[in-house]
Order: sequence, then C-alpha cells, then structure tokens
Amino acid sequence: MTTIGIIGAGNIGSAFSRILARNGIAATIANSRGPETLDNLAQELAPHITAGTIKAAAKAEIVLIAVPWSKLPLALAGLPNWNGRIVIDANNPIEAPLFKPANLNGRLSTEIVAGLVPGARVVKAFNHLLAALLTKDPHAEGGSRVLFYSGDDETAKAEVAALIEKLGFAGVDLGPISIGGRLAQFPGGPLPANNFVKFA
Repeated sequence: MTTIGIIGAGNIGSAFSRILARNGIAATIANSRGPETLDNLAQELAPHITAGTIKAAAKAEIVLIAVPWSKLPLALAGLPNWNGRIVIDANNPIEAPLFKPANLNGRLSTEIVAGLVPGARVVKAFNHLLAALLTKDPHAEGGSRVLFYSGDDETAKAEVAALIEKLGFAGVDLGPISIGGRLAQFPGGPLPANNFVKFA
C-alpha cells in the first residue's frame, strides 16, 4: 500500500484528508503548528488519518502539499532530498485575507514549488476546485467530477491518476507542467473553479 502524507491542514489539506478517510485510505497530516493542534481532525477521521510532524508526512511515497503561498518556503525548509518521491502540488499563489496574486516573475507556481522540493517528481493536482466542492460526492451530478493533473514524469502522473480514480473522480491529464500548470493555475488559468463532470 502506497503511503500518503499531507503537508498543510487548511481548507485543501483537510479536504484531501476527508476524501482519503471516506475511501478508507490512510495518511499522515501535518502543519507548522504541530500534531497536537490537529487532534480534533485526527479524531474525526480516525483510524485512517493520523496527525504527525512535517518531517513524518514528508517521508511518505506520495505527499500532497497545500500551504499558504507565503509560508511554503518555511514549511518545506530543512527537509531531506525527496529522492524521487511524488509531490502533489495543490498550492495556489494567492491567499487570504487580501487575495492578492503573488508576483511570480513570469514563472509558473508549480515551477517554484518544484524548486522547494529538490529530487521530487512533482504533479500538479487537487488545486482547481474549492474545498467545499472537492469534499462532496464526486458522483453527485450523475457522472464523475473531473480532477485535472499535469506533470513531467509519466510514471508519477500515472500513480496520481490511479489515486484520483480510486477516490471516485475522473482524472484528466493536461500534459506537462508547462501546459497543464498554466491551465490549472489560480489565478490566471482558465480551469480553476469550474466544476466539470464526465459522463460515461
């Protein structure tokens, strides 16, 4: 069984943990304030979701990262080389309360995230839907809710696609980060906040 870690326990990180728990999949979730601050979430989602440190969550084979943009460098500082493990970039370069887009100097947000996780195989996913919609039944509209993903490593993308399917969603491959990262980036991309449903 592939191990899963979650770094960030805000709206998206918590939503992802709830989706995993709903499907009986175990994961370790962490935030910058320490495991004890996640006791309520861990109790709610027991026995599948456990609270841990960022270092513990980062040791998993697949690690979803969803941290406020300005706090990403500090959250990921001091972690060892990722050695080919998969990082799911669920971040968006904008955050409450001002919702002012970050200045990326012409780069894609996923390119910046990749620079913070040396040695990781990065896949962009789980960032384009609001958390409230992400946690709803993916078959609520009679089809399968679409989750977009993109990445430069085909094997890593295949593993994330398999996880997306296991969670009940319809995965749509947007290609490499240079294309998919741009399409799914919020703000700026055309796909975020659109609820697409695939009908068989």
